[in-house]
Parts: sequence; structure tokens; C-alpha cells
Amino acid sequence: MARVSTARLDDTFRLLEERLATISDVYSAASVLAWDRQTYMPEGGVVGRAEQLATLARLAHEMLVSPKTGELLEHAGGREPGSDEAALLRLARREYERASRLPARLVAETSRVTALAEPAWIQARDESDWSLFAPHMERVLTLKQEEASYLDGEHPYDAMLDRYDPGSSTHRLRSMFRELKAGIVPLVRDISTKLGEDRTAPLRGCFDEAAQEAFGRDVISSFGYDWGKGRQDRAVHPFCVNFGAPGDVRITTRFDPRLLPVGLFGTCHEAGHALYEQGVDPSYSRTPLAGGVSMGVHESQSRLWENLVARSRPFWSHFYPRLRDAFPGVSGDIETFYRAVNAVRPSEIRTEADELTYDLHVLLRFELEVDLFENGLSVADLPEAWNAKMEEYLGIVPENDALGVLQDTHWAIGYFGYFPSYSVGNVLSVQLFEAAVEGRPEILPEMERGQFGTLLGWLRENVYCHGKKYEPDDLIERATGRPPETGPYLRYLESKFGELYGFVDEV
Repeated sequence: MARVSTARLDDTFRLLEERLATISDVYSAASVLAWDRQTYMPEGGVVGRAEQLATLARLAHEMLVSPKTGELLEHAGGREPGSDEAALLRLARREYERASRLPARLVAETSRVTALAEPAWIQARDESDWSLFAPHMERVLTLKQEEASYLDGEHPYDAMLDRYDPGSSTHRLRSMFRELKAGIVPLVRDISTKLGEDRTAPLRGCFDEAAQEAFGRDVISSFGYDWGKGRQDRAVHPFCVNFGAPGDVRITTRFDPRLLPVGLFGTCHEAGHALYEQGVDPSYSRTPLAGGVSMGVHESQSRLWENLVARSRPFWSHFYPRLRDAFPGVSGDIETFYRAVNAVRPSEIRTEADELTYDLHVLLRFELEVDLFENGLSVADLPEAWNAKMEEYLGIVPENDALGVLQDTHWAIGYFGYFPSYSVGNVLSVQLFEAAVEGRPEILPEMERGQFGTLLGWLRENVYCHGKKYEPDDLIERATGRPPETGPYLRYLESKFGELYGFVDEV
């Protein structure tokens, strides 16, 4: 009798897997259409593509929350604790419970509205005219606030955070940002007294875009990005996308012919995301276990490869001669260039921000989003509120909305709650990198030779291969031996920028 029961459980589990795989395929098809929308789709396709994406979102949602899915989840039983099957059930039940609270009408409408909002945002940014985007922002925000009303949380913003970083909360992030602000603001203030001449001159000039692309491809190939399982294209706002399996992970980037870091570090950033996705256990494909465990952990990889690797001395000891070969106009010694790519200079654009002030950009977005969800801030007042916080945290006021409130695509595509992931990622990037170097001391000397296989191997073994099997905090503790904490990140910033700006003894 026990064997019959076990067989029935196995049959139920197999049917559940098949159903979840089909749902995954629908989401992946939508991702392909979204990728095309942001890369090659002609302008005339906007309205039709919005309807297509809305249809796919509705179909996937209806299949996920159907009585059949609920029945399979109910009768799938339990699995051995710690097993892939147990993790799959935990994730599937969590997603089912969340999705079941949302009307199919709301899911489809959100997909349609965001598909229309993004091209409106592009036009508004191009013309630096908030009024062109504000009505779309109103519609997106209203839908996301309605979504939050159906979901539990101590704070209405918690529902947005949980989608990207399970287990996170407004309270927890406020605590993290207090610690970051207490450590970073005094450091920025100390450095501001020592800025003197502009160190970034070597990064400005005339840089052929084709040469930039070739150099960037060379860099991320050395990181381990597999071109047989990915590609790189252009987009207004760079992103990485996967389609439910590590065999097709695509990145996009953009270039500024006058400013070298835009394309180079943007490419390294997106490659970090892609390396994570390409390293997930292939057996997890088309299951809830596929992909990165959270956007905080995901951003830890984009920031690790962008900052801990591509802005480091070991990296440039190998790549600077090759950079000068690619761009003969670049002059000066390697130390001058290293100081240029790590220069602290408060700026309007988050994606071009230096490593030290970056979190202040994220902090102001977090605070604005919380205010929007607490109904203390209106969409009409966003540009003014944005500029006020830019002046408070960075000492500058954007000269126009394209350089201010319109610079990011996240609100247009409905990604409220995503921005804090960048700072969570910064914090985790140092904790993971230090654990990797401690476990494999050869990593740093290998980086000086342009070799990154040992670092990539450690990350694959301790982070990437696990996909979503573990909860985010559990994954970090397994990889580093301790839970997430801000201390290593703040000590890293103090050490690095204290040395760069000559007050090591003061920190």
C-alpha cells in the first residue's frame, strides 16, 4: 500500500513538473518578445506587442492559479528536506499563493500598460519632458499599488520588494540604508575636500564605438561569458535576459563615443548577470528553481564583476596595455588610469556613478518609492522631489529631467522595489569576493594575468549552480560562512578610497 501511495505521489509530482514547465515556456516566450521590443522591433509594433505580452501574461497567470495547479500542489505531498524536489515545491507553492491573490485582469493590464509606458519613457527622456511620461507613470503606479493591496505586508511597499528579494522588507532596508549612509556620507565628505583636479580626463575623448564593443567583448570573454549560449545587442537601457535555461542568456549595452566607462563597465555589469544565469544547474531549466535566487544576489554578481574585478589594479595591470592598443589616444601610466576609473565625482546619472557615491543614488530612489506607496508623494511632484534629494545626498541638481527623474527605465516597466537590489548587491559582492579570495588565494595573482577561471569556478560552485534552491540569506551564509552584513562592504570602501585619496590613517 505504501508503494502505491509513493507511486501516486510520484505521478502527481511529475504532472506538476510538466505543468510548471509549460508555464515557464509561456513566460520565456514573453521574455523573447520583450527582448525584441527593446532591441529590434520597429516603432510601429508597440501597440501590437503590448497586446501580445498582455495575452501571454494572462495565459501564464490563469494556468498558474487554475484549480488544476492547486490540486497538484495540494496532493504532491512532501519531499526529503534539503532536496531539489522540496525546494521546487516550496517555490511553486509560494508563487501559486502570491499569484492566486491577483486577478488575471490586473496581471494582463499591468503587462499591457508597461509595454506602452516604456516607449513613452524613451521619448520623454529623449525630449527631457516629464509631462510625456507622467500619465503613463500614473497608470503604472496605480496598478502596482492595486497589486500591493492584494498582498500581505507590514508596509504596502513590502509586496514590491518581495517580488525581487524574497524575505526583504521596508523595515530591513531602512536599517541597511541607515548603516550605509552613516558610513558613506562622511567618507564622501572627507574626499570632497581632496578632489582638486579632475582625475577622469583619461576617460574622456573620442572612442570609436566598434572598438569599444570589441574591447568589451574581449574582456567578458576572458571572464567566461559563453558566446555559444548568448549574444550582445544595443539597448537604450542595458539589461540581461534569459529564457528559462542557461543555454540562451543575452545581454545588451550602450556606448558613449565621448566617455569610455559607459560601454565598458555597462558591459561588465550585464556580463556579471549573464555569468550567473549561464552557471545555473541545467537540470533546473523550465522549473521554479531556474535563475538567480534574488535580484540582490543577482546584482551582487553584476557589481562584483564590474567593480571588484574590472575596477581593480590587478585587472588593469593586464588590460591597460591592451586598452592603449585599442585606443591610441589614451595616454598616461597605469596608476593614472586606475585612479581615473575609480575617481569620486558626484554625478547625475546612476549608471555612470562612481563606486563610492553609487549607493546614494539608490537611497534616493528607495525613499521616493516608499513615499509613493505611502501616498505621501504624487507623480506630479516627483521631478521636484528627485532634484531635492539629489542636492541633499550628492550636492548637485540635474540640469534637466533627462539627467534626473527620467534617467531610469524601471518605473516604466513596473519594477517598483527593484532599485534597493543594487545596494543589497553592493553589500553582498564584497562579502562573496572576500570569501572567494580567502578560499582561493590564487585568484588575485591570476587576475593580474587576465585569468578569471578560478574566481568563476568558485562562484559557480558556491552561488550559481544552486539557482533558487536556497533562500537568499541561506545561500550567502553557505557561501561565506556568515549571514549578510554591511561591515565588509563599508570596510572595503574605507580602505580603497582612503588609499586612493590619501587618508588611510584617518579611516
